[in-house]
Amino acid sequence: MIPSAQLARFSSALPFWCSLLLIPLVWITAGLGGWWVLLVPITTWYLFAALDAVTGLNLQNADLDTAEADLKWYRLVTMIWPWLQFATIFGMIWYATRADHLSTGALIGLFFGVGVLTGTVGINYSHELMHQKPKYERWLGDFLLAMVLYSHFRSEHLLVHHRYVGTPRDPVTARYNEGFHRFFPRVLIGCLKSAFRAEKEMLARKNLPWTDLSNPFFRYWAMQGAMLVLAGIVGGWLGVLLFIWQAYIAIWQLELVNYVEHYGLTRKHLGEGKYEHVRPHHSWNAAHKASNWLLINLQRHSDHHYKPDRRFPLLQNYSDAEAPQLPFGYPIMTVAAMIPPVWKQVMNPRVRRWREMYYPEITNWQPYNKAKNPMPR
Repeated sequence: MIPSAQLARFSSALPFWCSLLLIPLVWITAGLGGWWVLLVPITTWYLFAALDAVTGLNLQNADLDTAEADLKWYRLVTMIWPWLQFATIFGMIWYATRADHLSTGALIGLFFGVGVLTGTVGINYSHELMHQKPKYERWLGDFLLAMVLYSHFRSEHLLVHHRYVGTPRDPVTARYNEGFHRFFPRVLIGCLKSAFRAEKEMLARKNLPWTDLSNPFFRYWAMQGAMLVLAGIVGGWLGVLLFIWQAYIAIWQLELVNYVEHYGLTRKHLGEGKYEHVRPHHSWNAAHKASNWLLINLQRHSDHHYKPDRRFPLLQNYSDAEAPQLPFGYPIMTVAAMIPPVWKQVMNPRVRRWREMYYPEITNWQPYNKAKNPMPR
């Protein structure tokens, strides 16, 4: 166990600040132009995959009695990132739309890299912030999501995904044998619809219509509209197109991770629309050290679903006896997800072993495979 005194040191938190190095890298590649613009996705995916191979696994767990004050260095990186990302996106739009050395291909590649940045780091940090109690942190989470035009993710994640993960009502739970290219359009539509329905139902319980101004969707639309207007002011129509492109790449990155996190893992239907409680074995766990630095322990996803409001430095790792393990960290697994035959060859046998381990009594998996079980009550 990592004691509180050790966890509180800046040196312990410092590896989680590695994401900040990607920002100067974006600017360096923008200045160089050409094929250099691909350096950001290459670094994010392949460098951290290589670092995982070198650094290995981190199986240590932090002391859960650690005080909030001892986590200040971990909280700080998530709270300064939104402002750095905002300056990077709009500074890059201003620069790129005026640079003579950037070809059309270089612009596309450059903002592909910006999207990898805003998806891999930005949406991940928004995920950490939206789960916290302080209003300022939750606002920063909304601020980050508006920068990628995916504000409804907060409503969907908090009101739908955490409540219904592993059941037919959760569009984010990837089904067994469902390739990512089928999952992606399904989840884009499903998440928007389920998020809006969840907010509408909450308002209905207060005898309010969905048009009531307390519906967060009005805030979402206003913030996203402001981002698009600002992109237009800074970079004209080209600036708007580049902003939308990076947002699409960020969303693609998010949904790749969502696909990996719960692929094929379902909660047992107990009858009459009742499902077992969420437990650590309903999420894939990955203890790879370097990619967990970049992703602020997102890969300890089994514990996140077990204790959603637990701050990232306190997330616990689980052994293979307690939760299913990914063979590699997210940088490799998300690339594999883009190649369905490779993904299924690697993951389908693991899902079948998981079923034998936790649910040997279930003999017909077809309703689970096709999300045909009754909707949860």
